[in-house]
Amino acid sequence: MKKTYYLFNPGRLSRKDNTLKFIPVNEDGAEGPPRYIPVEGVSDLYCFGSLDANSSLFNFLGKQQVAIHFFDYYEHYTGSFMPKEYLLAGKMQIQQTTHYANRAKRLLIARKFVEGAAFNILKNLRYYFSRGKDVEGVLSAIEQYQMAIEGAGEIDELMGIEGNIRKAYYDAFDVIVNDFMMEGRSKQPPANEINALISFGNMMCYAMCLGQIYHTQLNPTISFLHEPGYRRYSLALDISEIFKPLLVDRVIFKVLNKKEIQDKDFDMEVNGVRLKESARKIFVRSFEEKLNETIRHRSLKKSVSYKHLVKLECYKLTKHILGLEEYKPFKAWW
Repeated sequence: MKKTYYLFNPGRLSRKDNTLKFIPVNEDGAEGPPRYIPVEGVSDLYCFGSLDANSSLFNFLGKQQVAIHFFDYYEHYTGSFMPKEYLLAGKMQIQQTTHYANRAKRLLIARKFVEGAAFNILKNLRYYFSRGKDVEGVLSAIEQYQMAIEGAGEIDELMGIEGNIRKAYYDAFDVIVNDFMMEGRSKQPPANEINALISFGNMMCYAMCLGQIYHTQLNPTISFLHEPGYRRYSLALDISEIFKPLLVDRVIFKVLNKKEIQDKDFDMEVNGVRLKESARKIFVRSFEEKLNETIRHRSLKKSVSYKHLVKLECYKLTKHILGLEEYKPFKAWW
């Protein structure tokens, strides 16, 4: 089974036969012990920090269908090296473009993304409400916004509803999370610890969704809820809306409430808050554990991982676009 590998330190990455050789380099330029990674066991690489590599290495990764996702000093996602789209099909491309260009078809899919996101957000809130957290007011507000999704007649209106749901939801973080205060969403730069974790986690989820889209016939640049833009894979933004409550937010609640990440794991800088390497490693480990966690799938009658659920979501969208089966967003049932 192929795995995702994370490179936390700046360093040099090269090919050694059928193995990837990573040599970490510290701030003084001193080299650490090399790390050897058999390429046949790699699905993706996540790189935090500068990476010294040459075109030969990227040619090798492209042939092996290995993607690299890059994050800068402030944990911002900066881009991906994606191998040649080996599964893209002409018919799928045409139908996906048609569904984007047709207002009614696009709205139908966009509503489903917001519907799935709202449902999974409410699932999180109801869990904490059942454990005595005072989130009843937020629950009621989001249920009201949820009722407006079906009647939204424009993408901008739908995005507004989604934004209101998120804003209300983030208000509950101050109740759910112990010892830290979010005090509203802030980004670029995040103003506090919770916002730093949300930004980092959302980008991890985005990159993971992009990786799963890549293994289907979908074109990641043609989206339905988010407006397609230059130099971004906007379909990954669409799909990640459904899974962020389950994969990102639940991990944040866990690592903070269980004190796996504490005050000491953040750098307070003039222009915002960033995660120290210790926090990134802890969060990534918990995120990876969540991705590999399995549930009993009601339709497939077998256990599947959260990561595989994202790929199944892409397949469901493919069937909808090809007119084979109506798309229904993933909704947590447990």
